[in-house]
Amino acid sequence: MSKDLKDFWAAVMAALETNHNVNLVSYQVYLQSLEPLEVRESTLVLISPTEMCLRAVKEHYMTELRNAVFSVNPYVNEIKILSSHDLGEYMRTHTLPESEEEEPAADFTLLQEEEELKFNPKYTFESFVVGKSNQFVTAAAMAVAKDPGKAYNPLFIYGESGLGKTHLMHAIGNSLRKTRPELRVFYTTSERFVNELVDAIKEGSIRGEDSSKRFREKYRSVDVLMIDDIQFIENKPSTQEEFFHTFNDLHQNGKQIIISSDRAPQYLSELQDRLRTRFQWGMTADIQPPELETRIAILKKKAESEKYNVDESVYDYIASQPIHNIREMEGILARITLYASLTGKQKVELADATEALKDYVESKKETLTIDRVIDVVCEYYGITKEGICGKRRNKELVEPRQVCMYVITQLIPTLPLVSIGQTLGGRDHTTVMHARDKVAKEIETNAKCKIAVEDIRQRLTGGR
Repeated sequence: MSKDLKDFWAAVMAALETNHNVNLVSYQVYLQSLEPLEVRESTLVLISPTEMCLRAVKEHYMTELRNAVFSVNPYVNEIKILSSHDLGEYMRTHTLPESEEEEPAADFTLLQEEEELKFNPKYTFESFVVGKSNQFVTAAAMAVAKDPGKAYNPLFIYGESGLGKTHLMHAIGNSLRKTRPELRVFYTTSERFVNELVDAIKEGSIRGEDSSKRFREKYRSVDVLMIDDIQFIENKPSTQEEFFHTFNDLHQNGKQIIISSDRAPQYLSELQDRLRTRFQWGMTADIQPPELETRIAILKKKAESEKYNVDESVYDYIASQPIHNIREMEGILARITLYASLTGKQKVELADATEALKDYVESKKETLTIDRVIDVVCEYYGITKEGICGKRRNKELVEPRQVCMYVITQLIPTLPLVSIGQTLGGRDHTTVMHARDKVAKEIETNAKCKIAVEDIRQRLTGGR
């Protein structure tokens, strides 16, 4: 993000903070969560961390947001808000516009100052809730933090958006700050890496010098390099070429490399083969959507850190919803707390939660049903609905049927096991339980089964 964009957005936020039509809780929960991406042809492009935040801003605060933007820069007359689901497509189809004015050259030597700005102090191993879904990747991250450049190099963390990849990367950085302050640790996003490379090349063409040399020195002089969301360098051959050489230089010198992505390396299809191969040299670890117990623990940890007064039944209610994005789940908790506070409640009760989430729950029921899951599973395996819901126990039907049962229990956890069994051939609830537990174990040891479940889940939830 350029300094001009940072200053512009800071001024907008200052205007919103003093707006009497925006209460403090809404400002902190929703508006402060937005991040500016760019200004393109008089349109301000913002990123919303969750779908709930996006809806809340669009439904209740667009007028205030437009007025604040206009007061800072009257030439910006449109606002576009992207969800995390939309961001990937936007980045693949847009490049940041070139500035008409020459910007001052970036100082590529001030790594310590940039590092101070990058690691979120709230993102630590202590604040990260560990469960079955993320136990392995957490252990790998802690091992890297304890002995960087040795055990797992590179460490490649992948999983859907909002499951804690960035939290773990920041936790490694915060840990190294305390235990190994002599190390030069640098965190960045692939988007920023791309932008800095473009700026370096542009600056070199203006000044008639090889300014990309300073860019290389910046990234190759670190002891630990973290690159978040590496999938955004797909379809960018020049960036891939530069990162390939940066990777090689660091790895050959025993420096730690940590990478995150929304997909496993083998599914980054627009990435050079030599990069995909190198990403698998060390440890590849995924974060799965959290199971019920972990979701409840995450909600309790969030309530404790934000000092929310919440009844136990509320945690169970939120965790039972078909939500697997942790950021969205935490946003829903904030929404319920805000609703309760606006109605004068000192403690959030179950009645407040059900009322505040009434529209949300109804929309989820409309978008994801057991029939929808069955259709996607049938399409994936190339079988008929009659076959998967029938009595036949052929091998080509049993596996898809069991996977289907597992996915339904994960994505629609409130659906009774009896109902699932009845729909899938009139089977009883013990059959569904057996299928659920069997597939859960298969995922841990059978790569083919794991890939199938991930692909089906992504088709149903929109992927990122």
